[in-house]
Amino acid sequence: MNSRYLMISEHWRRQYGEKVYKLPVGLPVTCPNRDGTCGVGGCIFCGEIGAGYENLPESMTVREQIAINRRHIQAKYKAEKFIAYLQNFSNTYLPPQQFAAYVEEACQPDVVAIAIATRPDCVNDKYLDILAELRERRGIDITIELGLQTVNYRTLAWINRGHGLAEFLDATLQSRRFGFDVCAHIILNLPGDEMIDVVEAAKTLSALNVQQVKLHALYVVKGTRLAELYERGELTLGSCEDYVERAMAFLEYLSPDIAVQRLIGRAPEANTLFTNWSMGWWKIRETIETRLTELDTWQGKRCDYLNGPAVKKFL
Repeated sequence: MNSRYLMISEHWRRQYGEKVYKLPVGLPVTCPNRDGTCGVGGCIFCGEIGAGYENLPESMTVREQIAINRRHIQAKYKAEKFIAYLQNFSNTYLPPQQFAAYVEEACQPDVVAIAIATRPDCVNDKYLDILAELRERRGIDITIELGLQTVNYRTLAWINRGHGLAEFLDATLQSRRFGFDVCAHIILNLPGDEMIDVVEAAKTLSALNVQQVKLHALYVVKGTRLAELYERGELTLGSCEDYVERAMAFLEYLSPDIAVQRLIGRAPEANTLFTNWSMGWWKIRETIETRLTELDTWQGKRCDYLNGPAVKKFL
């Protein structure tokens, strides 16, 4: 464990008593921002296959995908407990009964939790009721992974996100009311966002008491509207050094109780025009960790803004 931030592996080890790994599962789903419900074409950065680069074909059953991925992970990492990760597109964007059937199928004997990636505008009490009943009956933990990307509502509009900050706040509060963990996805270097947006994102997630966060750098997927801007020279991407500084600031303002799933994302270079400054994701992660040590800073160092900071001098 790197003691300067709470790594998800340590969080899971504390929770389950041993090593736990996520198993990606792909469902035959799409997104309301692609089919015309709230938009068309999807987010400006989203490719035709979404984020599921490592997924098995969605034509396979959930049980089959879990079995194949389990064998691979067990052989490589010697793990015995797993989290089924319904990963691609918006996994609650399904009729409730169909959604319930898929989640039920993911409840395998060695699966201790199910993580469900979705959009904030696809979280509804009906689906949360289904998950609550499943948790009670099967004794399985539930995490709702919400793609926020930024708290800057102007940037959300520019990337054609199809929702604003209010929908994320609502989905998080709904999920927490049911007692589910929440993981927020954030892109730290979206064009138009500044350091103040990075800090405000960390503060917002801390105030909402989410349990996990997943950080990404923006990458440019071939065939997207973002790729068109990039190829025309109309897109300005910051440096790797700037991303490292943003990640450090985010951690400093983030509550020390929030587990960090990742500091940097990854995507196959064959599918992208720009990915992580042509550097290995692990190299960027190591750079962030090294800088935290060099500057003697850590997650939560500046998390002093909650519970009425202006009146603390009187207490």
